Amino acid sequence: MEITGAEIVVRSLAEEGVEHVFGYPGGAVLYIYDEVFKQDKFQHILVRHEQAAVHAADAYSRSSKKIGVALVTSGPGVTNAVTGLATAYMDSIPMVVISGQVPSHAIGQDAFQECDTVGITRPCVKHNFLVKDVKDLAMTIKKAFYIAKSGRPGPVLVDIPKDITIQKAVFDYSQPVELRSYKPVDKGHLGQIKKAVQLLLTAERPMVYSGGGAILANASYELTQLVERLGAPCTNTLMGLGAFKASNPKFVGMPGMHGTYEANMAMQHCDVLIAVGARFDDRVIGNPKDFATHPRKIIHIDIDPSSISKRVKVDVPIVGNVKDVLIDLLAQIDHATTVNNAKFNTKAIASWWDRVNEWRKKDSLGYANSDVVIKPQYVVQKLWEITKGEAFITSDVGQHQMWAAQYYRFDEPRRWINSGGLGTMGFGLPAAMGVLKANPGAEVACITGEGSIQMCIQELSTCKQYHMPVKVVSLNNRYLGMVRQWQQIDYSSRYSESYMDALPDFVKLAEAYGHVGMRIEKPSDVEGALKEAFKLKDRLVFMDFVTDQTENVWPMVKAGKGLTDMLLGSEDL
Repeated sequence: MEITGAEIVVRSLAEEGVEHVFGYPGGAVLYIYDEVFKQDKFQHILVRHEQAAVHAADAYSRSSKKIGVALVTSGPGVTNAVTGLATAYMDSIPMVVISGQVPSHAIGQDAFQECDTVGITRPCVKHNFLVKDVKDLAMTIKKAFYIAKSGRPGPVLVDIPKDITIQKAVFDYSQPVELRSYKPVDKGHLGQIKKAVQLLLTAERPMVYSGGGAILANASYELTQLVERLGAPCTNTLMGLGAFKASNPKFVGMPGMHGTYEANMAMQHCDVLIAVGARFDDRVIGNPKDFATHPRKIIHIDIDPSSISKRVKVDVPIVGNVKDVLIDLLAQIDHATTVNNAKFNTKAIASWWDRVNEWRKKDSLGYANSDVVIKPQYVVQKLWEITKGEAFITSDVGQHQMWAAQYYRFDEPRRWINSGGLGTMGFGLPAAMGVLKANPGAEVACITGEGSIQMCIQELSTCKQYHMPVKVVSLNNRYLGMVRQWQQIDYSSRYSESYMDALPDFVKLAEAYGHVGMRIEKPSDVEGALKEAFKLKDRLVFMDFVTDQTENVWPMVKAGKGLTDMLLGSEDL
């Protein structure tokens, strides 16, 4: 029996096991929304802005092993969604976005609410489709899900002209996906894996550097096994926090621009570095020329061959799914150490740890707390204590994001949800919505700043409608904090347009949306406010912490500098 394109969309999502769709209706998708109204297979979450729909779908995916789905209309609907697509693309997040398009005959005619969706989104999606025949619609959606989650994950967009949604075709979702030009490799080359094992066995100063790829591949167990077998220090990037437990003594903190002293020094002075699902980006290694001045052998495991030797030349490239490669690598280590009686250089590694522990004594994350003004680091530490490190933490972008990464010690993967690659302000609150839908009943805190939260603050309305008890932790210093910090350090304290001079009363604003608002101004009230907020299990609580305006994120590696050229505090300026 033939059904309409709109019905095909809904049936296809049901076949994929979709449970939640985040979206906003408009003229080009009304036939689809009519079918959404009739079905009971998934819940639609009505956001207040399309950017929020895509961020929520993104975080839904990050915090679970499911595929987030967003539905937006044509023209401004899809251009509003571009920021969310780029956010997901930079962090390799699997997601499917369905967008409406003007009718086929009107494409290219500057029709009302028309834009070249395929052209606009091409640079910031893993793939996109424009459906031209209703008979292709079901298979196109099936391909979208397959492409999004296979290989290096990423967002996929399906653009559907309005006339396609009313035309009819036979629905068939049983055919397997076959893409002639797309054959992602999961298994790593055994010869390369054996080379990696030989390097690791000769290492005197081994180091494990893991990124978001370890989390996306669900490889935390295998990563931990590798670190324990090697006896090496391990660092997790901003996107990789939680892949290796922060409470493990072998964890040396986050590397890079705002990483720990010990992580950066170990990255620079190791003799064998194994990169696991990380891409040596600029915020991690600083200046590549400086990074290359210290000789080391590098093993790089990544699903995407284009990421290998992109910024840093590596010695042993291994292309494959991180989990699969680590399983094979561990098996080869076992074979070498048991069958061939090979041994790690434990004496040299013990001396290596002596150096690492000397670097640790710098206590680069230490700060002077205050009885007078709230220190933002203190708020994050208390949040970690009160939630026992078990909450899902979303963040926006800026100083608060770095403090969250530094002081909330993540022991589990998929608990730290932030925009790493694109650095998207406004991500935090809609991301918290997505996390709650993927993990009902979980404790979810959004760490934000008074600048970032205003980017998508209208989603407080969505949270009210769908009873989402997010705990908003706003570190309010009345500045665009990271901008102000850079202006202080690099622009002779010329604070051009970084001070926010007309902030709303966030307590009253939260209450206007039907939520609980708190304003906390004294350090002695921080712990009590957090405890009170988390006791309100079924309410969104907006906590406006008035924090020290002068506090900076330390340590810091200035742009263009090397990893070891670190500013540890204001005394280094």
